Amino acid sequence: MGERQAHSPTQIPPPPAPELLRERVAEPDERGARRTLRGQIARLEREFAAAFVTAYPMGGLDQPVAVSAAPRVLDLGELERVRDELADRLHAARVTITRRADEQEDKRLILERMLLEPGSYRFVRISRRELGEPGCGVWQVRPRMGLIGMLMGWWQVKLSSGCPLAGGRARLRAAARSVSSLTSMSPARAAQQIFA
Repeated sequence: MGERQAHSPTQIPPPPAPELLRERVAEPDERGARRTLRGQIARLEREFAAAFVTAYPMGGLDQPVAVSAAPRVLDLGELERVRDELADRLHAARVTITRRADEQEDKRLILERMLLEPGSYRFVRISRRELGEPGCGVWQVRPRMGLIGMLMGWWQVKLSSGCPLAGGRARLRAAARSVSSLTSMSPARAAQQIFA
């Protein structure tokens, strides 16, 4: 019992060959690359959503063609393609927003000039939509007092009242006639007409 056991020396594996070491160092870390690509895609999607919200009052952006595919995990190449497509769509959206903003600024300048010198912009029309404003109104230069104003050079800028009625004036007249006929009836008879 007092004997000592002989320990065999532990064997240390030989160092790897230089070629194998180079292959291990050059091998990409796929998880890190996936994480980086997913982060880039998420950032591009946030920026694209912000661009979409910015462009909505200007008329919106073109919607991409819907692609139907079964759910699956994308490989690195597919993630890179998704990232590149998003970057291209974001760039196109920013170009569209910039172009529309420039067009609206040009229309605002023309409107300011129209208000200062209406006679120089005879019969020019600028819609509120072209200015980036909500509604259906149209700014237009018209002669004051019709033909006499046109001959005398009396021009003015007017803003139209807005959107036309849904059914036109005929529908409005019919509604007014039905209301006036109901008011001339007795209350019981009017109730029968309304709920019949």
